[in-house]
Amino acid sequence: MGGLPVTASGGMEELSGAQLIAEALRAQNVEYMFGVVGIPITEVAVAAQAAGIKYIGMRNEQAACYAASAIGYLTGRPGVCLVVSGPGFLHTLGGMANATVNCWPLIVIGGSSDRNQETMGAFQEFPQVEAARLYNKLSVRPSSLEVIPAVIEKAVRTSIYGRPGSCYIDIPGDFVNLQVNKSSVKYVECCPPPPISTAEHSAVSEAASIIAHAKQPLLIIGKGASYSRAENNIRKFVDLSGLPFLPTPMAKGVVPDNHPNCVAAARSMALLHADVIILLGARLNWILHFGLPPRFRQDVKVIQIDICAEEMGNNVRPAAMLLGDINAITKQVIDLEVYTFLFPLYSLHVSVLHLNLNSFIFKDLALQKSLPMNYYTVFHHIRELIPKDCILVSEGANTMDIGRTMLPNYHPRQRLDAGTFGTMGVGLGFAIAAALVAKDRTPEKRVICIEGDSAFGFSGMEVETICRYNLPILIIVVNNNGIYTGLDAGSWKEMLQYGDPVTSVPPVSLLPNARYEEIMSAFGGKGYFVNTPEELQNAVKASLADKRAPSLINVMIDPQSERKKQEFPWLTRSNL
Repeated sequence: MGGLPVTASGGMEELSGAQLIAEALRAQNVEYMFGVVGIPITEVAVAAQAAGIKYIGMRNEQAACYAASAIGYLTGRPGVCLVVSGPGFLHTLGGMANATVNCWPLIVIGGSSDRNQETMGAFQEFPQVEAARLYNKLSVRPSSLEVIPAVIEKAVRTSIYGRPGSCYIDIPGDFVNLQVNKSSVKYVECCPPPPISTAEHSAVSEAASIIAHAKQPLLIIGKGASYSRAENNIRKFVDLSGLPFLPTPMAKGVVPDNHPNCVAAARSMALLHADVIILLGARLNWILHFGLPPRFRQDVKVIQIDICAEEMGNNVRPAAMLLGDINAITKQVIDLEVYTFLFPLYSLHVSVLHLNLNSFIFKDLALQKSLPMNYYTVFHHIRELIPKDCILVSEGANTMDIGRTMLPNYHPRQRLDAGTFGTMGVGLGFAIAAALVAKDRTPEKRVICIEGDSAFGFSGMEVETICRYNLPILIIVVNNNGIYTGLDAGSWKEMLQYGDPVTSVPPVSLLPNARYEEIMSAFGGKGYFVNTPEELQNAVKASLADKRAPSLINVMIDPQSERKKQEFPWLTRSNL
């Protein structure tokens, strides 16, 4: 056996804390790190690059945290967000909360004040470990350099085992450059993928019996099913059983949206008339109206399939509880061959649901010739031109909601949006993460980020990040001059005659005709200002043809354009 490495002077090899952190992360198969460097963590980013980890410098810690969390969802292994102490750490709280609520693995590493300056009023001193506990599965500060690899392994393992979520590691500033003898470090092997657990056979049999006796069953597919890579088994189950299915927003594509059993266009009717609901990694939270009347039948039976025991029975007591990995449990159900007598019952139910689809077709709005354009016209032309296998990122209340309806998904984990937490500002961070993963794994895929103008404002400066790393992302800003609705230029000018904007301009209004495309042009990308369908078509075609440079298309629409009332109401309490 070989001995330990020896330095030039003949002593045992020493590592800095920064090198130790980087090597420990690489040993846990961490591939991507996002952050904003500064005191005291700049050296950690440098060491991470030296260890082979891709470091992406962002313009805001919140966007960096969103990007790192999206890596966890897309790859199953957490991304890392590296931030400075105090304010830098505080800017990540939104990202940590979003990851934990979305059930996405994430590691946040925050620098903090030196140990010998605690309670003295050190630079950016803040109780970071305590503050992070509310938002994370694990919040920890290593007691010494020697235990850092073990702490990092535990954080990675905790982030991906059970219900995935965020973990926080606090690094004292003096640890970063402190040296440690390599022989004294407690090294830990890479944690394996999460163990696969199956449901009890009796629970599976009970669920199968309930399904077999259902008259109007409905399968609801959540993003937990997408995260568990269950698409092949779920598609097989749908095809064999004939079950109608409804995907939640980020579960679109687990089974393609154009599958004949997809009843998303008749969502309200499907929920209201189902006598048995099978939840596959979906939660009966606000997105599904808590599973309660009047959106659901009073006597509906719920079969709940989830990785998290604590989720079982939230809001509605399940008729059957199947605890474990969604992919494995779906295979258990398939193996019972319950589908041999389900199909004749369900084909009629699906036909009845599909009779209602015509009322949800938006051709009248989509093909309107009047200017300025409405949302439906914009999405109609986008849908006609973008690749079917593109990764769609979307945010903004109307933009995201209408885009979910108008833009189909055919593959899993290729739609990223505001998610369970309803978080705005995630778009560009998610798009950057998706583009990096696509570049490394499926370079032919395009990432298309469709933003409302308000949503774009949360992290618009990340356009510079996109240009700096030459990520060929197409950003489309659907610009209605406001939040929900806005004012046209004439109305804006008239409004200003009534006095100071702070008292006269409606709170939902933004500056009319803002030239967001010039931000992209300023950093070397391609910018397009669009007013007509023809200009939109030309801009989308030109952007997709250029597979190297990022683009931003600023699409002006009618400031009063809104979604049709039948659609799913994001952020509207009265409709829950």
